[in-house]
Formats: sequence, structure tokens, C-alpha cells
Amino acid sequence: MFSGIVEECAVLVGVVKDQENVHFTFKCSFVNELKIDQSVSHNGVCLTVVSLTDDTYTVTAMKETLERSNLGLLEIGDEVNVERSMMMNGRLDGHIVQGHVDQTATCVDIKDAEGSYYFTFKYAFDKEMAKRGYITVDKGSVTVNGVSLTVCNPTEDTFQVAIIPYTFENTNFHAFRIGSVVNLEFDIIGKYISRMIQYK
Repeated sequence: MFSGIVEECAVLVGVVKDQENVHFTFKCSFVNELKIDQSVSHNGVCLTVVSLTDDTYTVTAMKETLERSNLGLLEIGDEVNVERSMMMNGRLDGHIVQGHVDQTATCVDIKDAEGSYYFTFKYAFDKEMAKRGYITVDKGSVTVNGVSLTVCNPTEDTFQVAIIPYTFENTNFHAFRIGSVVNLEFDIIGKYISRMIQYK
């Protein structure tokens, strides 16, 4: 489990395809603190550390993960938002994030808000999935590439998020362009509430 508070951007330094799996090797500042079998969120995707060197670590993504997320689009040198699993002895600064990406979205607009930024994302809307909580709501939580954010101006298939300078500079939001594909995880609490309503 994660909080959606990104620790830093890791850099992709290696990609190895193995049948339908892909092994991704990253470099970041906390490699020496990692252990085999540890969970790390990558752009919001929970992946397990499978091997370590002095300055890199490797995780494996299977076909389902590659199809549901933007990891399959990564290229050597790309930055990925990373967060180690949440410790249960501190404050929950973001919201409850599972690291289970629901689908991808596309950046369709970026507005400069005199120091901060408004990013608009569009995702494939499915009415049946929406009934199960796969939607965004005004002032609700959403995870974009692993970043815990507050939704504003949602429509049926789009939403905006406001990004302050710190988040812009310390996550891969600074690399987003119109057309960039991001990972979405909708709020787990909203999913549970939607599910319970169906059984009333």
C-alpha cells in the first residue's frame, strides 16, 4: 500500500524482454536501502524488486500490467515516479493508494496558472465501470502516475488536477506534454461505496 506521495524520479537504464514479461532496471538514490521482494510503486504500478546491484534495481512487469499501464511505453532515460510502500507508523499525507492501476489516460491540455499548472486528462469512459466507482468526482482523490491528487472540474471522461511548483519539479509531471499517456488509479473508497450501493 502507498500514499501517493512520490519520493523521487527514478531513471530507466535497462529493458529486457522475457517472453511476455519485461524486466525494467532503474537507478535512484535509495537503491542501497532496497531488498529483494520489496514493493515499489512505479508511475503508480506496484512492482516487486527481483534483483539489485550497487546502484540499480530490477523489477518485472507481466503482460496484464503492461497492457493496463504506460510502462510498456517507457524508453531508456525516461523518468518514473517512485515511492516505497507506506510505513504504518506515520501520517498519511496523500490518500490510500494500492498500486493497482485501473487504466491509462491521455493529457489533453496544460494551462499555466501563474506559477502552478492545470493538467487535463481524458480517459476511456465505460458506464458499467463507472457504476463500480471507476470515475472521478469533484474534490475527490485520484492517482496519476503514482501521484496523489485532488480532482477538479470532472466531466464524464475528463478531469483536471492542479500541480504546484514542488510537485511539478519533483515528479515526472515536468515531462508531460499534450498526448502524454499516464496511469490512473481511481479512489478505492469510492469503489467500495459504489459496490455496496449496488447491493442495497
